[in-house]
Amino acid sequence: MVETSVRLLRLLALLQGHRDWSGAELADQLAVTARTVRADVERLRVLGYRIESRPGVAGGYRLGAGSALPPLLLDDDEAVAVAVGLRAAASGSVRGIEETSLRALAKLEQSLPSRLRHRVDALRTATVSAAAGGPTVDAETLTAVSTAVHRRERLRFDYAGHDGTTTVRDVEPYRLVYTGRRWYLLGWDTDRADWRTFRADRMRPRVPTGPRFAPREPPGGDAVAHVLRGVGSTAWPHPARVRLHAPADRMAQRIPSTAGLLEAIDEQTCLLHTGGESLANLAAFLGTLEVDFDVLDPPELRAVLRGVAARFGRAGRVS
Repeated sequence: MVETSVRLLRLLALLQGHRDWSGAELADQLAVTARTVRADVERLRVLGYRIESRPGVAGGYRLGAGSALPPLLLDDDEAVAVAVGLRAAASGSVRGIEETSLRALAKLEQSLPSRLRHRVDALRTATVSAAAGGPTVDAETLTAVSTAVHRRERLRFDYAGHDGTTTVRDVEPYRLVYTGRRWYLLGWDTDRADWRTFRADRMRPRVPTGPRFAPREPPGGDAVAHVLRGVGSTAWPHPARVRLHAPADRMAQRIPSTAGLLEAIDEQTCLLHTGGESLANLAAFLGTLEVDFDVLDPPELRAVLRGVAARFGRAGRVS
């Protein structure tokens, strides 16, 4: 019985490799006969695994998606990644999954061997989050929107505007984009015949979804860049445009996409659309880039930078 259980786990690990296996290949890997392989496949099916099979020379076995979630086999790195991801989800920006994430994390950590629990604990105690806070979004909202994106179905939802008024929107959803502070939906607004970006925390999807559609290509072909460009004036309390005296590809290695949008001006300069919670924080961020720059707007940022420069100058004269 022990040998059969071990062999079933090895067979399951092979099938989870997302490829087709012939009966002969599996028999060779497990050092058993093809008849034993067929019997083991039937045992896994009884346990809830949907294993597809095709007869003939070109036939074989493949693990398919079932109607229920059976036990999963994870290697060490996968188990640690799942544990860290669940812990982040428990304190993240998606409202309604905190308790579920903690329950799943408790089950996973209980089954982790000691060496992996130490790795997860080390990551937890050695890291802190520097992500800026933003409004949370219902998990049901993200699920409904992402499902419509995946199925390419038109989505109707109630949307709360900046002034508090609510309108009903009909959209061909293209992508969900997370900027590190907020969730946004990029989609084609059918009533306005144009691309629009919507804050997910202000959306209330309606059911059922609408008819299927052929997806359009957003301007520039980059959903993230389009969203960052569109929300640049509203994503931060203090938006700014800054000309950097450095190539765009060089600055892209220093500036994450969540911190701003880069546009090449020429081979030696680029334009940065960014912002900050305060002008002082924004000035400090620009100072860390270690390149010359010109503030195009807002003018108030220039005054803050002059004050910072004066303080740095006085500090530099202290002997």
